Amino acid sequence: MPALAAPRRLPSLALMLATLFSAPAALALDYRTVTEAAAVYDAPSAKAKPLFVVLAGTPVELVVGLEGWSKVRDSKGDLTWIEKKHLSEKRNVIVRAERAQVRAAAEDKAALVFEAERDVVLELLEVQPGGWARVRHRDGQDGFLKVTQVWGH
Repeated sequence: MPALAAPRRLPSLALMLATLFSAPAALALDYRTVTEAAAVYDAPSAKAKPLFVVLAGTPVELVVGLEGWSKVRDSKGDLTWIEKKHLSEKRNVIVRAERAQVRAAAEDKAALVFEAERDVVLELLEVQPGGWARVRHRDGQDGFLKVTQVWGH
């Protein structure tokens, strides 16, 4: 008599949901910084409709690249196209909180170095464990802030 194959088991619903919801967390977002004031367009062509000018230093999320052009998302969620030559791998972040507290160390009770208001751009020096990032203001002051206070990390 032939041996019966063991029945195939389908993954449990819990396992499938865990996989589904953990996958986006594993995907790292790819950010760039605009190197100089540049027009953004509604399509990947200099003949497309120009929408507005993005200032130098503005962080953007890279969505897709296409032969000399990048589709990017800004901190407000707008999707536009920009020439790749205007983007740098240098990382900046933009303050999304009303006032971000930049501290001397990556801990809530550390001394306050400075506060940055909404829409201020800061250079991202490094992401720290525990939800902190080390940043630098254009005047040279640096310190640590909670990553929840900024966009572009």
